[in-house]
Amino acid sequence: MTINRVTQRMMVTSSLAGLQNSLATVARTQEQLSSGRALNRPSDDPSGTDTAMRLRQSLAATTQYARNAQDGTGWLDQADTALGSVGDQLLHAQDLITQGVNGAMTQSARDALSSQLQSLRTGILGDANTTYLGRPIFGGVTGGTKAYDATGTYVGTPGAVNRTVADGMTVRVDVDGPSVLGSGAGSVFDHLDAAAAAVSSGDVAGMQAALTAVQADFQRVTDAHALVGSTTNQITSAVSAAQTRQTSLTSSLQDIENTDLPKAAMDLQLQTVAYQAALGAASKALQPSLMEFLR
Repeated sequence: MTINRVTQRMMVTSSLAGLQNSLATVARTQEQLSSGRALNRPSDDPSGTDTAMRLRQSLAATTQYARNAQDGTGWLDQADTALGSVGDQLLHAQDLITQGVNGAMTQSARDALSSQLQSLRTGILGDANTTYLGRPIFGGVTGGTKAYDATGTYVGTPGAVNRTVADGMTVRVDVDGPSVLGSGAGSVFDHLDAAAAAVSSGDVAGMQAALTAVQADFQRVTDAHALVGSTTNQITSAVSAAQTRQTSLTSSLQDIENTDLPKAAMDLQLQTVAYQAALGAASKALQPSLMEFLR
């Protein structure tokens, strides 16, 4: 049977190791209290650190979705205003053309109606070049500042402006100018030019044809306006969901990273008492004589 002798050096080494561990625990709790953070370095809690990193990634993605949605809302708000204005002006244009068809007017009265139609055309052209942050909302992906030139010809670049507002949810936030307003011959601008010319000359057949064309233009604008409203509702729902998720993720992250101050304060008291008791016990137990120290 082997008997191992416990030397004074072994006792001192073991006691000092225990005291160092106790002191490190006290220091770590003090740091958590002073910083307010339970995780000050990965070694504090490897599992918690991994979870916190995953939560931060999810929170960053959700925050970006919310930013995308806010930007998309800006585009759609401008589109909503522009399409509403265009629709109102097209309704007015229909009234003016109808007056020209049905009324027995003097030439000066016809010229006045024609002038109003040209003014409406100018107003709609201005709406067609509405911009958001310097980009035309009817211009597709163009790098320019206009979607239509003075002749009513489309000068934008076809393409969709999309925003990802949730995981797997991408929406279009611009309006396709050519499909709503047309371009060149056959555009809403061309139809208004034809209507103004027909009203001025008293061409009833021309006015009737222009009226039919403007009514079709109005329907396309109305459909596009409804689509913008539907997309806005989608984004609003996505923003609400993102805000709820941000709150949930932030709360979970705080539970992991932040210090529970009442609990940490109690732990510190208990750890301090335990350390002082261990220190007192070690000082009494380890009082070596010169001979014991030399062994």
